[in-house]
Amino acid sequence: MTVELSYDLVPGPSGDTTVVLIGSLGSERSMWDPQIPGLSDVADVIAVDLRGHGKSPVPQGPYSVADMAGDVLAVLDSLGRDRVHLVGLSLGGAIAQWIAVHRPARALTLTLLCTSARFGESQAWLDRAAAVRTDGTESLADAVLSRWFTPELISRDTELAARHRAMISATPDEGYAASCEALSQWDNRADLGRISVPTLVVAGEQDPATTPADMAIIADGVARSRFHVLPEAAHLANVEQAGRITALIVEMITGSVYDAGRRAAHDAGMAVRRSVLGDAHVERSIARTTEFTAPFQDFITRTAWGDVWTREGLDHRTRRLLTLAILTAVGNQHELDMHIRAALRAGLDPKEMAEVFLHTAVYAGVPNSNAAFAMADAALTETARSETS
Repeated sequence: MTVELSYDLVPGPSGDTTVVLIGSLGSERSMWDPQIPGLSDVADVIAVDLRGHGKSPVPQGPYSVADMAGDVLAVLDSLGRDRVHLVGLSLGGAIAQWIAVHRPARALTLTLLCTSARFGESQAWLDRAAAVRTDGTESLADAVLSRWFTPELISRDTELAARHRAMISATPDEGYAASCEALSQWDNRADLGRISVPTLVVAGEQDPATTPADMAIIADGVARSRFHVLPEAAHLANVEQAGRITALIVEMITGSVYDAGRRAAHDAGMAVRRSVLGDAHVERSIARTTEFTAPFQDFITRTAWGDVWTREGLDHRTRRLLTLAILTAVGNQHELDMHIRAALRAGLDPKEMAEVFLHTAVYAGVPNSNAAFAMADAALTETARSETS
């Protein structure tokens, strides 16, 4: 059941772009004060207090990351914001990841700051939850503050340190403890490959809570990611390196990083497309491209070739065999003929191809497999003639 979160909405210049800021365990939305002025120059900005934090309600725990993501989505639904740029730090980064994986249509881009696909061992979080329920958040405020900021900042800006320490100790005990229980169950490592939107991953070089190595796991797992490590920053990098973080988010939501990601995905896809289908076929397709068909050509190059065909889970030979079977089963003869010829040029054994068509005949129908055999036979005959001429 969702919780009605407390939030701030700061309007931007046009109202057609929205960025959502989702904060850390033990924080409230004022942690984003360094970013809001710069971001509101280019977008509407929504900063939320998570359930159990700030001015939001404090339901009895335990919570889950899915529960907390549902709260954020409910805010967006109430405001009529269908697709947004998500920015999350620490626990907020886990929530943003969950939305990008399970509700991908809601995310335009993803900015993950000082977070993780898995926050250590579950028992440590359960122990922290129990300690907070016994001794309160005040008991761990100093320890959390030492992870939030570098020692140099804490000694240099005592007012900032005191303000953020008060933020930690003011977090309701049950809200903090139940959020620890949510983190104890969080493990997104297997689903990182399902994040398809352009993603910015930023680590603090001196962050002991979510280290650059933790962040590199996310960057390696998300296909369309960019990875930055900021020096002189610990866990709340958005405060300690406020200007740099704000600039990176602005670049992300205004499209320069997104466009770079699209170009990189297109280039990678084009290389795979050429290796699978052959240069001659690809050159003919490019020559036939019109202004009307260009968006589709870009889409298929980035997604089918730049994403699916580049994944490590299956090699190209296996993907060729699967493609032949599926195209035979659905009766897509134009695409099937193209892939038959590409597979033969790449050296696929015709005997293996025959086995694919026989297997498909059993499970998807004889007529389609009969047509596949005929096309393959014609392609083999043409190949033999060209080799002897």
